[in-house]
Amino acid sequence: MSALIKRILLLVLSMPVCLSFAQQRIKTSVNTNWQFYKGDIAGYPEKAANVKWEAVNIPHSWNTADVTDDEKGYYRGTGWYTKGLSIPMTWQEKEVSLYFEGASQTAEVYVNGHKAGSHIGGYTAFNVPIKKFLKFGADAVNTVAIKVDNKYDESIPPLTADFTFFGGIYRDVYLVATDAVHFDTDNNASDGVFVSTPKVSAAAANVNVAGSFVNQSGKAKTVQLITQITDKEGKLIIQKQSKLKAGAGQKVNFQQLITGVNKPNLWSPESPYLYKVTSVLVDTDTGKPVDEVSNPLGFRWFNFDAAKGFFLNGKHYKLMGASRHQDYKDMANALPDAMHVNDVELLKNMGANFLRVAHYPQDPAVLQACDRLGILASVETPIVNQITESEVFAQNCKNMQVEMIKQSFNHPSVVIWAYMNEVLLRLPYASEPEKRKTYLHSVAALAQQLEDITRKEDSSRYTMIPNHGAFELYNNAGLTKIPKIVGWNLYQGWYGGGLEGFAKYLDEHHRVLPNTPMIVTEYGADADPRVHSLQPVRFDKSNEYAVLYHKAYIKAVNERPFVMGAAIWNLADFNSETRAESMPHINNKGITTIDRQPKDSYRLYKAAMWQQPYVAIASKQWTLRSGIAEADDRLQCTQPVEVFSNQPEVTLIVNGVQLSTAKTVEHAALFNVPFVNGENKLQATTVVNGKTYTDEAVINFKLIPHTLKSETMPFTELNVSLGDKRYIVDEKLQQIWVPEQPYESGSWGYIGGEVYSMKGNGRIPYGSDKDILGTDNDPVYETQRVGIEQFKLDVPDGAYEVTLHFAELVSAKKGEELVYNLSSGSNAQPKMEAADRAFDVMINGTTVVSDLNNKNYLEPEKAYSSKVVVNVTAGKGITIGFKPVTGKTILNGLQVRKVY
Repeated sequence: MSALIKRILLLVLSMPVCLSFAQQRIKTSVNTNWQFYKGDIAGYPEKAANVKWEAVNIPHSWNTADVTDDEKGYYRGTGWYTKGLSIPMTWQEKEVSLYFEGASQTAEVYVNGHKAGSHIGGYTAFNVPIKKFLKFGADAVNTVAIKVDNKYDESIPPLTADFTFFGGIYRDVYLVATDAVHFDTDNNASDGVFVSTPKVSAAAANVNVAGSFVNQSGKAKTVQLITQITDKEGKLIIQKQSKLKAGAGQKVNFQQLITGVNKPNLWSPESPYLYKVTSVLVDTDTGKPVDEVSNPLGFRWFNFDAAKGFFLNGKHYKLMGASRHQDYKDMANALPDAMHVNDVELLKNMGANFLRVAHYPQDPAVLQACDRLGILASVETPIVNQITESEVFAQNCKNMQVEMIKQSFNHPSVVIWAYMNEVLLRLPYASEPEKRKTYLHSVAALAQQLEDITRKEDSSRYTMIPNHGAFELYNNAGLTKIPKIVGWNLYQGWYGGGLEGFAKYLDEHHRVLPNTPMIVTEYGADADPRVHSLQPVRFDKSNEYAVLYHKAYIKAVNERPFVMGAAIWNLADFNSETRAESMPHINNKGITTIDRQPKDSYRLYKAAMWQQPYVAIASKQWTLRSGIAEADDRLQCTQPVEVFSNQPEVTLIVNGVQLSTAKTVEHAALFNVPFVNGENKLQATTVVNGKTYTDEAVINFKLIPHTLKSETMPFTELNVSLGDKRYIVDEKLQQIWVPEQPYESGSWGYIGGEVYSMKGNGRIPYGSDKDILGTDNDPVYETQRVGIEQFKLDVPDGAYEVTLHFAELVSAKKGEELVYNLSSGSNAQPKMEAADRAFDVMINGTTVVSDLNNKNYLEPEKAYSSKVVVNVTAGKGITIGFKPVTGKTILNGLQVRKVY
């Protein structure tokens, strides 16, 4: 080594200044211009593919459309991706790899026809070295082919779940080039450097930097490891150097304990202060840096106290937030980074401080956003509902646990590693008690192995198993004793029982397990954004019931200090292909829609958690309403409207006139609003320290005349959902379906019959949870009046369009077992016989639908409608009669529109 180089190196290593190193590691995305084929290709890539390729960009999934169509199931199988890569001649001395953030669920990587590597698991990253298969130079094209497969495999979790297992390369792909001497990129696709804070206080902190590097240069090397800690502004706080030696082909472990970081800025939800740790390898022969990685650093300490709750930096916090799935409307799970970040910002802007990353590790952008925004996080592996009792399944679970920890280790936002969500939900061997007992022992044994691995890999964070609400089952199986925290997924007042059962369950946990910290890891109620009710009841899918539900849960959690926190299920509606119900293939428990529009429950939570003054009209998305005028000379309809606020009282102004001032109870003030026909402007205000905070909404109200022949308000249209107590909004057609009512002279309504209710099912108050084919308006077709005799409308003379809507809800078809319904007795589908029904429909005495039966148009679980033009004369109105031939008559929906 020359004297000049020695002097330069000595200067570099001794000066306590922030160094600016040349970028030695190259990591560039290769997301564009891929070719894709859905299906397997015999002999490929050893042989040429004689198929029609589709041009795609990554992120990509092949399940963007088939998971929401009317066909049962979705494609689970093989897909091929291929792309040409040009590798610079200057990279010949470098190590080259392909880095995948995620491909579901198995992947095989081929380069120029040679298999370079493979990976099992759809939710963690993997790195594949490819140098030995490459051709270098601008004129050389390297063909990369990736075989991805998302088919069911009993050796790979998740086996079953209430979400969709999308296929594809659905996260970013990178081409990575490093020097022959570099931090270990093959350590479970981490960057090879792991940062922890073994000692933190407001006065001082220590930082431990550990990891490994490899020497693939072909000769022995001596390197200097330089670690720098810089603050948010980039100012150097402290640095440390270590001299390390590595033989040819050797991997060397290292550890640096950095002490004396004085008065650190602490990381918290209010102030998510991030330092940066930069790790550099310098070749002592040349004095040049050969590799560099940087990681975030947040100084914080935390603990979970089974009696008092969660503490961060010595301060008590109630962990409140949501769980999150990674899919989006019409995009499957193939989202760009910005959309992942937007979700975390949605959570932060609600006032939340906690994200349960469920039920699998997600895009790196998620935890990066949590670090920046101050959101505490729990991350888990996708062992859901059940296990396979095999060594290969257990090994895959353990591999995923290690990958998750290694890849997300350096995020200060992460405080919990979790595994085994509701793992006893699908218990096998119902009629074989000894085999079931063995199965439960196998589950507990695997849980203990995962626990031991997690504690070994990261002793600083807590562990958790989220269980469904079968307390005795999990407690007796030992799953409440293995992790440091027990999570409970609780749905009292939704899948079964009353809302009061939630608080009782929490108290029972604390009584039986007083020394075990507990988090409510799931709770929620479906809220179809189209469905509203002025008489909300459990499982009616109305936004109003969801608000009642969440109020009860917020209250119970906040009243109990021993509850560490709670994660709403879910941040957003998400795809679950096997679900039917009001919005088929969608789980509507999100506090935002699947395209991230806030629901009323989101605004409720913001009122409960936001630190600044807040006021929001609850019905902001229910902008199309309808109701019957109070009288012919009083053209208004009074309906309740809630306003959410974190202030003691709120004033509501309607159409420029102050209605009243109301006190907030459980974060909401209630007003009875007299809506008039047409546009209604609502303005909610609250005053804090002389400053007025305001929220506004414009609601289009379609007033229905009190008397249909009223001269003060002409009749125009009516849309009625039979067997229902809900309002159903069709934004596209600007129509609103109103609940049925019995006939009153001068008005409209049904005569005879009863509300349809599914036999043997105590969960759904009325109607069915069937997926009605041939329509997007499932809520209308899922309810009906059975045995209806007539429907009368005392409309004035004129020409009318009458549309009758039918769907046969009685069917011998057996749907998938609803294991996710999480309450005793609700999972089994009741046995149903095929319907035998036939009837005629008359309008004003003329038969318009003859012999409608199950062998012609009235197919089970399929929408059928018939539109008839009716001329009304001599003041006789419209009388629709239903004459049974076999079985009972039915009517699901009715629309009447005056033509002229």
